[in-house]
Parts: sequence; structure tokens; C-alpha cells
Amino acid sequence: MIPPNTQIVFVADLHLSADTCHLNVAFCHFITELIQLPCLSALYVLGDWLDGWIGDDDYLSLSDDEKVRHWLTPIIEKLKTLSKKSNIYIMHGNRDFTIRQTLCNTFGGRLIKEPFYLNHQHINYRLEHGDALCTDDKKYQRYRKIIRHRLILWLLLKQPLHKRRQLALRIKHKAHQDKSQKSSRIMDTNPQAVADAFNTCDMLVHGHTHRPNVHKLDDKIRFVLGDWQDNFGQVSAMIGVLTDDKLSAYHWRWQNQTA
Repeated sequence: MIPPNTQIVFVADLHLSADTCHLNVAFCHFITELIQLPCLSALYVLGDWLDGWIGDDDYLSLSDDEKVRHWLTPIIEKLKTLSKKSNIYIMHGNRDFTIRQTLCNTFGGRLIKEPFYLNHQHINYRLEHGDALCTDDKKYQRYRKIIRHRLILWLLLKQPLHKRRQLALRIKHKAHQDKSQKSSRIMDTNPQAVADAFNTCDMLVHGHTHRPNVHKLDDKIRFVLGDWQDNFGQVSAMIGVLTDDKLSAYHWRWQNQTA
């Protein structure tokens, strides 16, 4: 169980979608655990909560009957319950940068921009997804700059849903190809980018790289969150748990008994 004195929880890289049944159910169980924590003040989702999100209208435009059957509805209902006692903050990742506040409004959450600074017990935390720190991957950084431009995003979200779905599939396929072809060094964070980030904070918390770890550099700490993995119904992830003034790694696990 998550420590009962937990005040803030950090997660990233869940990549929830219609194709991740076990992860979706596991996340609902995870939120149920958070609801039961007496001291929890906030949940921060640092990007890639959803996988291949093509716009809030993909869900919000559904009829009430269609929403009842939709994979996202149970998750939203759980988050609604959590938001009655704790704040929920959602940050864009490289796979769900089209999320808008309209979706967060369905469960009482707040969309935040990166980097986001959190001052807790006189410690300054810098929160971000992490892809902007991977500056050695120059091809991706060019793509990121273009696709997130306000005008490009506006034009993208004006496209019909079926075209956006096709585009999302192409982007997902291309991402898998690039991942298999690029070196692991290029896809990791750049030391200078990390050093520059540390100029603005005491602790850096991010995800994206799927390389969970706690890195210490002098009096600075870089906390890398883990992606959520589904191994035949056994879901696990390394999350960040903040209790008073101590940020710790917690390995959360859930087993689907029917898998």
C-alpha cells in the first residue's frame, strides 16, 4: 500500500487507450488507493496519461449512451471522486499534447504547462514530461517544435476526427520505427539540458524516457518516473511519493486476478 502519510503523488507514462484494458482497470484501482489516503493533497500526472489522444472532442462529442460504453468513462468517474478531496494536475506528454482543459473539466482537474514549479516545504521542484530534455534527438526536437506550434495545433484540431485518427496511427507507427533505429543515448536526456534545468530548481521530476531512477548530483536530485507496464495482467510502475519533505520512489503493483 502507498504510505498513509503521502501528501503528493507523481506519475507519468501510463499511455492509456482503448487497447490497454489491464492498464485502464489498474489505474482505477490506483485512484481508489489515492482516495483512501488521508493526507493526499495532489496528484500530478506528468505527461502521456493518454496514448495517441487526438482531441477532447473525440470523447466529449459522444452521446450519453456512447460515453457509458467508452473505456475512458470509468477512469473519469474515479478521478471525479478523487478531485473532491485532492487536486489533480495533468501535464502534456509527447503522446497526448492535444488534451485541453475541457477534458480536465469532466473530472475537476487542471491542465498545467511545463515546466511547472512546485514549492513544498522550502524545496523547489521542477516538474516536466521529459522529452524537452532529450536534446540530442534533434530530429524529434524539430518535430516537437512544429507540432506544438499554436497555429499547427489549431489547424490539426480543425481536421475531422477520422483524419486525426489516421494521423495518430501514422505517428504511433513512426515513433515505434524511430525507437528501434535510434541509439539509447540519443533518446535519453542530455546532461547539459539537465544542468540547465537544475539552475531553476532543487529537484527535477520527469518521465518520458521509461528509465526510472533517482540520480544524485551534488545537492541536486533528478527523479525519473517509470512507465506503467502490463505483463499479462500484472501492472507495475515506479511512482513518486512525497511525504512531508521527502520524495521517495514507490513501486506500485496490481494483479488482475482474472487475467
